[in-house]
Amino acid sequence: MESTLTKPKKYFVFDFDSTFTQVEALDVLCEIALENDPNREAVLSEVKRITNSCMNGEISFRESLESRLALLPAHREHLPKLVEQLRNSVSISFERNREFFEKSSDRIYVISNGFRDFILPVTRDYNIPDEHVFAYEFTFDEQGNITGFDQNNLLSTDEGKVAVIRDLDLNGDIYVIGDGYNDYKIKAAGFANKFYAFTENIERDSVVDKADHITPSLDEFLYLNKMNTAISYPKNRIKVLLLENIHPDAARRLKEEGYQVETHDAAMDEAELAERIKTVSILGIRSKTQVTQKVLENANRLLAIGAFCIGTNQIDLTASSKRGIAVFNAPYSNTRSVVELAIGEIIMLMRGITDKSAGMHQGLWGKSAKNSNEIRGKKLGIVGYGNIGSQLSVLAENMGMDVYYYDIVEKLALGNATKCNSLKELLSLADVVSLHVDGRGENKQFFGEDDFTQMKEGAFFLNLSRGFVVDVEALKERLLTGHIRGAAVDVFPTEPKSNEEEFVSELRNLPNVILTPHIGGSTQEAQENIGEFVPGKLMEYINTGSSFLSVNFPNVQLPLLQNAHRLMHIHHNKPGVLANISQVLVKHNINVVGQYLKTNEDIGYVIIDIDKAYDDQVIKELRAIENTIRFRVLY
Repeated sequence: MESTLTKPKKYFVFDFDSTFTQVEALDVLCEIALENDPNREAVLSEVKRITNSCMNGEISFRESLESRLALLPAHREHLPKLVEQLRNSVSISFERNREFFEKSSDRIYVISNGFRDFILPVTRDYNIPDEHVFAYEFTFDEQGNITGFDQNNLLSTDEGKVAVIRDLDLNGDIYVIGDGYNDYKIKAAGFANKFYAFTENIERDSVVDKADHITPSLDEFLYLNKMNTAISYPKNRIKVLLLENIHPDAARRLKEEGYQVETHDAAMDEAELAERIKTVSILGIRSKTQVTQKVLENANRLLAIGAFCIGTNQIDLTASSKRGIAVFNAPYSNTRSVVELAIGEIIMLMRGITDKSAGMHQGLWGKSAKNSNEIRGKKLGIVGYGNIGSQLSVLAENMGMDVYYYDIVEKLALGNATKCNSLKELLSLADVVSLHVDGRGENKQFFGEDDFTQMKEGAFFLNLSRGFVVDVEALKERLLTGHIRGAAVDVFPTEPKSNEEEFVSELRNLPNVILTPHIGGSTQEAQENIGEFVPGKLMEYINTGSSFLSVNFPNVQLPLLQNAHRLMHIHHNKPGVLANISQVLVKHNINVVGQYLKTNEDIGYVIIDIDKAYDDQVIKELRAIENTIRFRVLY
């Protein structure tokens, strides 16, 4: 007869403090008990010092426990409040994976140097049997004050957790997940197959160094052991690269979401970025980094790009689409900042402030009203009436300017602005011309010699849009002849990659010319807004598949995923793809809960929510459909 081999049963042993919960329960109990004590901060600091010394293996647990309880004026009445706080402090990834605890409760143990008095109410919420929880019990006096603990408990020895596991005599593979040195001792004593250092809440170097694997979340542990329940891929495995000194709020938000985040102050050239991007899932840039086809050819894991600015001309959008990479930007977040700079520069130019200020610094007292004018009553010509152009229109009109605008797309005038039928008409009228066109390729050298010639004698020129849209040499010539009386330029065809690199331009040292280092959107308010907005769109896409406000993807706004798995199929926009997807679903008798489809001229984006029960073959067949670019599953 043939013998059948069965896989050994798996058991999971969890620590409680700073693993099952985000906090050390005794520290919280101390905070509750000392709420009105004048020595509260000093005592709390000492309790935490003792806790960390024990967790790092520097003192015995018994010594630690006795020392902490001696400092703790706690009462039985404090425990309900403690339990309430602990229930609200369960580790985020544990809360997310309740299904794992419910389905595996017969194989889950909690071995803690805490107390059953407050642990059991929490573990019961997760379907863990009371007999699987090993911890101390408080002792009380007649008045209900906590006086100590059951010192005969097996846990009270230095090898307490080891002794508990030994006596359990579990027949199978044992995996220990914890944050303390005592958790590692179980593996060191030979009673566990692996020790996982849990770092979601606290990371102790002395513990991490001993671990078989570092698990920043329970998701990582379940993924490694092929037991995923709450999410399809651990967020700690999603690598984010943020370049060009993006606002710290962006890194903070992405780290809080659980992603691995690396930041770099400057831009990267093509060769460096092509190398660094190989393991990156999310790339964040501003205006200087060029995401070229060569870079994208190396981006095998890249899911999304965030442009922490308005423009996206620095990104090869066609190549991004062909590789199924969604691109998001911040179309509105810095609009006000750019508009305020434009208003300020118009005033400065018309008063000749920069030249007067430079003269003052050299000791020249040039008091004169010559060539100094108010902006009230002057004609402002806005070329490009999008988000920035239209808001500039409103503010300029409120300051008394007459506003004219020209756009190749039909745009509704705001306030009393007047639409011009041609660029030539606008240039012939305007005392000030402000350029606000987008960065599409066909706008290269959009404004050149003929356009400057058509401007009124003595008019002013502003470019706060894109550097390559203006013929800079032609602008220089008109400034030197006086045909253009002054200019303000914030963007340039070639810009330094970092603040350490020299800025080179034909416009340096010209009279009544304001040069700024691409800072139109560089205000604290704008960068904070961008640091909130762009990460939000990136996380929404990664977590739900929503592509709303993507620059290059069909825009799909999706509901939250509930009690289903979400299949996301990105494909070339070719006939028959949707029919092939439907055939696979019908073939496997899949129940579709919700379905969403949008296309643009290049790609199609299908999102299908299905019941959780399905064969893995379904995924294989959907990936294999002709013209598939990328396929993802969320659950």
